[in-house]
Amino acid sequence: MTDFPLAFLGMFESLRMGPTFARGRRDERAGHVRSLTVSSSLAVALVRGPDDPNAFRARIAVRAFGAADWGRVEKALVSEARYVADLLSGRMPAGIEAVFDGAGLGLLPLSLDEVAMDCSCERWPMPCVHLAATTYALARAFETDPFEVFAWRGRSRDELLMRLRHLRESAAVDALETSAPAPETPEAPVDVLIDPEDPGAFWGSDADVEPEPVSGVRPDALLDQLDPPAISHHGEPVVEVLRPAYRALSDDERA
Repeated sequence: MTDFPLAFLGMFESLRMGPTFARGRRDERAGHVRSLTVSSSLAVALVRGPDDPNAFRARIAVRAFGAADWGRVEKALVSEARYVADLLSGRMPAGIEAVFDGAGLGLLPLSLDEVAMDCSCERWPMPCVHLAATTYALARAFETDPFEVFAWRGRSRDELLMRLRHLRESAAVDALETSAPAPETPEAPVDVLIDPEDPGAFWGSDADVEPEPVSGVRPDALLDQLDPPAISHHGEPVVEVLRPAYRALSDDERA
């Protein structure tokens, strides 16, 4: 067994019940722990030793962490990529106890005040040999599948991994939003103030408008659009007398 379950076993072995725990260890190794179920706050085993006529039910209970407790732990786990990588691979990360310690929690109970035990054999003193065998079976389960200890503390494998993935994805999205450049703010249109006392500024000055010449129109065409007056000069109609003047005036403007 690794150091992780050894600390858990050390708590029970400190009871100075050497013969009882030596017998429990032999029974666990011999396969006398017929079944072990770990759920939130409770580990239950059926144990039948070589001298037992029937199997006895041994139970070890511990306080399960609440949602707020697990929330602090999960945020701390996500902050260290190696923790998440190991857990997703089914391994117990080295030093994970420090994460729980930082959240004010203990992953494994290290004091008998933190556990409650009973066995249907009702033999005294407690813990009996069936409970001793259960502690070794439980430590072996923690070594084989680290998620069993999390389940004992109130967080199943599926829920823990789902929440770790969700927190990791949220952290990645937040990082992208933080690094993305801020969108450019379009410049507001500049209002042109017009003096209401200056109509020319509103409508525009005639001096600012340069008339476009009309091409293809004779300068003396106006004379042909009017009815010729009944006036003559030396026997010549006055329109023909004025025509050279109109043409000469247009030539001067073009020059």
